[in-house]
Amino acid sequence: MKTHIFITLLTSLLLTSACVQSPKDQRVVAEGAQPILLSNAFTFTEGPATDKQGNVYFTDQPNNQIIKWTQEDNSFSVFTDSSHRSNGMYFDREGKLISCADLNNQLISINPNGELSILAEGYNGLPLNGPNDLWIDNKGGIYITDPYYQRPWWNHQQMPQDAQCVYYLNPQGTQLTRVADKLQTPNGIIGTPDNTLLYVSDIADGKTYSYQIQADGSLSNRKLLFEKGSDGMTLDQRGNIYITNADGVSVFNKEGQQIDQIPIPEDWTANVTFGGKERNKLFITASKSVYLVDMKVKGAY
Repeated sequence: MKTHIFITLLTSLLLTSACVQSPKDQRVVAEGAQPILLSNAFTFTEGPATDKQGNVYFTDQPNNQIIKWTQEDNSFSVFTDSSHRSNGMYFDREGKLISCADLNNQLISINPNGELSILAEGYNGLPLNGPNDLWIDNKGGIYITDPYYQRPWWNHQQMPQDAQCVYYLNPQGTQLTRVADKLQTPNGIIGTPDNTLLYVSDIADGKTYSYQIQADGSLSNRKLLFEKGSDGMTLDQRGNIYITNADGVSVFNKEGQQIDQIPIPEDWTANVTFGGKERNKLFITASKSVYLVDMKVKGAY
C-alpha cells in the first residue's frame, strides 16, 4: 500500500531463493525454520508493533483496523476498528501506541482503552504529506517519515509539503523539526538502542542510509549503507538491519553486507518486528497475511 511497485509472485520467489553468502556465518534464522502463515484473513497488513508482553499489534489499513495478535494463545482480536487509517506504529514507554495515521495525515497516540490524541499534524503551517513510519528514541522523541502516496480517502491531489522528508518531534511534543530532506521517498525507519544511529530507507531511490543522531535530535553524517530500499525496518540485538519489499525480508549487518534472506510467498512484504515473550520470533506483515519465523537472535527492542 505504501508503494505501487509490485512484481509477480514468481519473480519475487526467484529473486529471493538464491543462497545468501553470509560473512562468517552470520545468518539469523533458526536452523530449519521457515515462515509460518498465521493468517491470510486481512486486506493489507502493515505497521507491526510489539507490546511489553510480546503481543503484536498491526494494521489492516483498507479496513481501518488495528489487530492484536496474542502470543500466548496465537489468537487475533480487533483492538480498534477506527484507526484513522493507521500505518506504521510503535509503542512508547508508557504503553501507548503511537501511529502514523494518514486519514488526516497526523501522528497520533492511542492509549490502551483506544482513546486517541493528536501529537503532530503539520509543518510550517501546512499539513504533512502522509506520516508513514516512525521510531521513538530513548528520550521519547519521535522520528517520522513523511512520503506522499495518494490515498483514495483524500480530497486533495497534490503534495502539501515542498519535499518528502524525515521529521523529529521533540520529547516534550512541542516542536516538529525537519531533520532530513535529501530523499526521494523516505519510508522505513529505525534507530539503534544507544541513540547514536538512525537508519532511513529511500524506497523510490533503492537506497538505505545511516545518520548520526545528535543530542538535540538533529541528524548528521549521512552515509549510504546499502543499495536496497525498504518499506519497513527493524533491528536485532546484534545490530543487524531487517528490511522489507517485494523480495521478502532481507537482513544486513551494520557494515551493510547482506547476511540472510527470508522469502515470503506474497506480492509485497510491508513490515517486520520481533515479537513473542522472548522477542525471538520475527513477525512479518505481507499483503493480506501475517507470518512468523523462529530466529537465532532476539530483537533489539
